[in-house]
Amino acid sequence: MKAAIFDTFGGPISIETVPDPSVVAGGVVLQVNATGLCRSDWHGWMGHDADIRLPHVPGHELAGTIVETGKGVKRFKVGDRVTVPFVGGCGHCEQCTSGNHQVCDHQFQPGFTHWGSFAEYVSIHYADVNLVKLPDSVEFRTAASLGCRFITSYRAVVHQGRLKQGEWVAIHGCGGVGLSALMIAKAAGAQVIAIDIQPKALSLAQHLGADVLVNAREVEVVEAVKEASHGGAHLSIDALGSKHTAYNSVANLRKRGRHVQVGLLAGNDFEPRLPMQLVVANELEILGSHGMQAHAYPEMMAQIASGRLKPERMIDSEISLEDACRLLPKIGTEGLPGVSIITRF
Repeated sequence: MKAAIFDTFGGPISIETVPDPSVVAGGVVLQVNATGLCRSDWHGWMGHDADIRLPHVPGHELAGTIVETGKGVKRFKVGDRVTVPFVGGCGHCEQCTSGNHQVCDHQFQPGFTHWGSFAEYVSIHYADVNLVKLPDSVEFRTAASLGCRFITSYRAVVHQGRLKQGEWVAIHGCGGVGLSALMIAKAAGAQVIAIDIQPKALSLAQHLGADVLVNAREVEVVEAVKEASHGGAHLSIDALGSKHTAYNSVANLRKRGRHVQVGLLAGNDFEPRLPMQLVVANELEILGSHGMQAHAYPEMMAQIASGRLKPERMIDSEISLEDACRLLPKIGTEGLPGVSIITRF
């Protein structure tokens, strides 16, 4: 099969012909019909994920068609249109048996623990636990846009953040994760403050319904959020992952507010300084959000199928596998507003 592959962290990414993936017991092989280009792929390419072994094929936001099933697969068959969470559970550990597959003790992550979806085919383990059937009305490119960012944002806003109608939400970073969180928060009836440093990203946020735009290059973020929300955000999300956005996201909360960390912190941002004095004095909550379990997808899929949520509105471009090799290294320095989906292999 054809795949995008690298053999040095931070090094060249090239298109190569590599062996087709093998099906494992309990797993399936998918033909990849669409896969997203995500900042998490950049983190993997940079060497920020200890699970990656070189050479490596990235890609974790995917949708495709089952072409082969392994021994023991009961819920899926060849020809099924499916997607998969970027964190897959084993189905047997303490976390999985409690329903928390997103923090499985033995997690399977295409594009990280195993070769991913920047390829014509990909092998998926623990299929009965992790695969999600796609409604006929949901296109492959829309399903691929759910991948890491939309499902993580959905859980961050709805399940972890416990957003209520009418609350103020501050979203730090308007890339794919931030724009997803914005759409989900607006659908829930919230008022949203979108924060970024790029005019194009803020323009996209405005197009998707942001109530207030804050350019972090031009104003002091915490003060701007508190002024716009009349005292601070009820819920604040760091959708980028930096020491500055993490600090601001906690500091711009009103009393008893909730901060959810979604953006990955790496390199010099790995251990950010946070205003813990405010956490104590104002009884703030600090929460993490790491993907979403396959069994939790139906609630979100129903809203997509009904048109209440429209993740396809975030798709900025459809690109080729060759384009991904060129664009992935740029994510860390230039950012890619909106969502790019690989649909040409």
